[in-house]
Amino acid sequence: MMLERQTDSGPGNRARLRAWIALSAFALLLVGLFVLQPDDLYLWIKALHVIAVISWMAALLYMPRLFIYHTDAAPGSAQSETFKMMERRLLKVIMNPAMMISWALGLYLAWSVYGFQGGWLHAKLFFVVLLTIVHMHFSRAVKAFERDENHRDARYWRLMNEAPTLLMILIVIMVVVKPF
Repeated sequence: MMLERQTDSGPGNRARLRAWIALSAFALLLVGLFVLQPDDLYLWIKALHVIAVISWMAALLYMPRLFIYHTDAAPGSAQSETFKMMERRLLKVIMNPAMMISWALGLYLAWSVYGFQGGWLHAKLFFVVLLTIVHMHFSRAVKAFERDENHRDARYWRLMNEAPTLLMILIVIMVVVKPF
């Protein structure tokens, strides 16, 4: 009996299908909430926003770890190809959808609850823009690794691993403490 490897197309197709089912269920839940307009709609939207942000942060924290290990793999090796698959799937299945959902629900909350008012909110949005720039940098790195054109060393990716953490700390302080 031959075992199917995770880099084969079968597991990737099944993961893609599961991701689409999960995103569809999430979208249906959102549509249902907006149609039914429950009294606690704000709390539902906030909860879904927090779930999306947690997913986005998990991906942003994991991606540079993959890059660190990928830098040690010889281009074209089985190990390098496995990292390429992992990076691509993390980007497309978790990181991108989680970022888009985080932005959409966050902007809805900023508009409907706060009317885009407040220094803390403006600072938070600035830090979220910076986090999105980090996301885009990681996305470009996935493409560079895919082409075997990474020119950064493991030390660089270790430092980049700290960027999402620092931005997350600043964002959480803005949201919870609202210092100004």
